[in-house]
Amino acid sequence: MKRVPLLILFVWQIFNVSAQQPNILWITTEDISPTLSMYGDSTAQTPNLDKLAAESLIYQEAYTTVGVCAPSRSSLITGMYPVSIGTHQMRTGDDSFAWGNRSYEGDSKHFDINGNYIPLHSVVTPPEVKCFTEYLRKAGYFCTNNAKTDYQFAAPVTAWDQNGKHAHWKNRRPGQPFFSVFNTLVTHESKMWSHEDKPLTVNPDAVPLPEYFPNTSIIRRDVARHYSNVELLDKFVGKVISELEKAGQLDNTIIFFFSDHGGPFPRGKREHYVSGLRVPLMIRIPGRLKQQYISDPVSFVDFAPTVLSLANVEIPDHLQGQAFLGNQKSNNPRKYIYGSGDRFDEHADRIRSVISNDFVYVRNYHPDLPAYKDVKYRRNMKMTNELLDLHAAGKLSDKEAYWFRQTKTKEEFYLRASDPYSLQNIIEEPKYKKEIGAHRRALKQWQNKIDDLGAKPEKKHFEDMWPGGIQPQTETPIVNSVGGQVSITCQTEGASIAYLIRDEKIEPSLDDGWKVYSEPVTLMPGQVLFAMATRIGFEDSEILITKR
Repeated sequence: MKRVPLLILFVWQIFNVSAQQPNILWITTEDISPTLSMYGDSTAQTPNLDKLAAESLIYQEAYTTVGVCAPSRSSLITGMYPVSIGTHQMRTGDDSFAWGNRSYEGDSKHFDINGNYIPLHSVVTPPEVKCFTEYLRKAGYFCTNNAKTDYQFAAPVTAWDQNGKHAHWKNRRPGQPFFSVFNTLVTHESKMWSHEDKPLTVNPDAVPLPEYFPNTSIIRRDVARHYSNVELLDKFVGKVISELEKAGQLDNTIIFFFSDHGGPFPRGKREHYVSGLRVPLMIRIPGRLKQQYISDPVSFVDFAPTVLSLANVEIPDHLQGQAFLGNQKSNNPRKYIYGSGDRFDEHADRIRSVISNDFVYVRNYHPDLPAYKDVKYRRNMKMTNELLDLHAAGKLSDKEAYWFRQTKTKEEFYLRASDPYSLQNIIEEPKYKKEIGAHRRALKQWQNKIDDLGAKPEKKHFEDMWPGGIQPQTETPIVNSVGGQVSITCQTEGASIAYLIRDEKIEPSLDDGWKVYSEPVTLMPGQVLFAMATRIGFEDSEILITKR
């Protein structure tokens, strides 16, 4: 694989944003691989992304941890590997937007690898795990999310100042630094069929096809639909950046653009190969507005520590990622990227992958299970059914049919340069014995280091998190008030505390901008303090009301 030399002249000292707490903006999209002009694919016309790319660091080897949204996003918000904190199964609850549906009622239709039913639930992470935005808020940042969360747990009230479709950095105090996320669904897998009535802006005859797709009119039309959706994405990106520029904040804001995982096509999304894990990533840093290609690999677990590093906030020791920018930037670039695949909706398996610059290594823990997962949701896409029909009729080539193999080898190994789509398994070739051994050892060392939970049946994991099938609840905080100085504690291990001070005794909602408690606060005569405790995966505590 061709490597573009790493240009390392963009050291932190040249980043001349005026404050030690720069604004940081994430523009996130869904389900796209690096099929954009700055990555060599000009099929979609994207003038706004092109303009951003001309002034950005462009990461050639950026990867998510899992090729599907909820586990992937859990690693973004926590800086932890999903298989380490129990968020690796897709999907556990109906809590994907804003503050989420926190009731966890209804039929999940999900079963673990042993056929045991898994109820809807919020994952309970280890007590030290927090949403990294909590550290930013304690440092004075105004943090907003508009509006997808999808973390495998309901967003704690301590994670965001505003979390919903109206959340915006414009609502902060004057001069307050912000961290804001704007997510668009316009390229999501579901838009492959829900946008059928929209005009195609890309010619189906002009779209490129990977080696594993046959050349049919149905497949070409669906691929053109996706590229047309990418052009709609470009308009969204232009709007978000235009708002920033009109408000005079463009030169004070670091902009990240990336997708949550690989593209929506069969053998892309949900896969543990490069096609499912590799994403576009561009970062525009004021004071360094020059296009540079970066070849060092970065993982989604690195995003949280990188933002903290850029914001000059100390990175907690438990985070499993490493900063790749800022004053806490790691001096040791990654050698390997680690991916995983477990339950995807109604289909369970256990797969781990290791991606290096030259190779892809895969470990299959259930080689008896088919490589293809017949996920019902994906059947809404016409090209999925076209592929299944052609496979049943024996009309696919060996490369096109590879995804549909009924069993898997225990291990797989692929050359990235000559086999970019991982279609020719060379695990048995003696000449690669040394490289295979190195990747095998890297996987085992990583699994031991992070305590990979994949071998633990999901039903047992659920029962350990929710004893008796009941969600644990955070204990009510304890308030101690002396002369107007109020301290708040909670006896639940790992709990965070949120509070509000008001002049009236009207119980607030989650949307009322709860503050993160970190030190004693002052309560004036006549004021009312509302306090509650929260821990990821737990039910929020009762609200304690104290009036002075």
